[in-house]
Amino acid sequence: MRLIEASFLTSAKSIKDSPSPDKAEVAFLGRSNVGKSSLLNSLTKRKNLAKSSSTPGKTQLINYFDIRFKDDSQDDIHNYYARFVDLPGFGYAKVSKSIKKDWHHNLTDFLEQRPSLQIFVHLIDARHPALEIDKSVDEFLNHIKKADQLIINAFTKIDKLKQNDLSKLKKTYPDGIFISNLKNRGIEKLEQKISTYLFGI
Repeated sequence: MRLIEASFLTSAKSIKDSPSPDKAEVAFLGRSNVGKSSLLNSLTKRKNLAKSSSTPGKTQLINYFDIRFKDDSQDDIHNYYARFVDLPGFGYAKVSKSIKKDWHHNLTDFLEQRPSLQIFVHLIDARHPALEIDKSVDEFLNHIKKADQLIINAFTKIDKLKQNDLSKLKKTYPDGIFISNLKNRGIEKLEQKISTYLFGI
């Protein structure tokens, strides 16, 4: 099973103006500058599908991408469809309190109430794996997670770690996926984990 096509669908401010929940969805969330846009571009093999911002907290919209997978083990063409959801980064300082309050409210509603959400991919900077904000997000996701939903902890920027520190991180988080966009490590493993959970293949 491999991802063969990705295209931008639309942006939304909240769950209220989001597209119809007619496909299984994978939400990507993480602190600002954790490498979320780079990961989405690596996963979809599209250089500029998700646009990163040099200003943390600038992207305030929920961005939807239509995704197509293909099962190469079948003789004929079997396509499977899903949707990736790029959520605004959290943990920034330059956003006003009123915007931050509305933003957090919209994201909380989305994560709790969006019926088509099947997977939460929580991106964590491998250099700072135990920040309080990431612990809070992980606790929140585990609190709201339904029986048919999956949480994946994806540790980014592992190329910036020494091998010894990476080994310790893997022992601490045995279920994590460890990613380097720069060296294209962990991308295929994440792709396979997503497709296996969504489609059972």
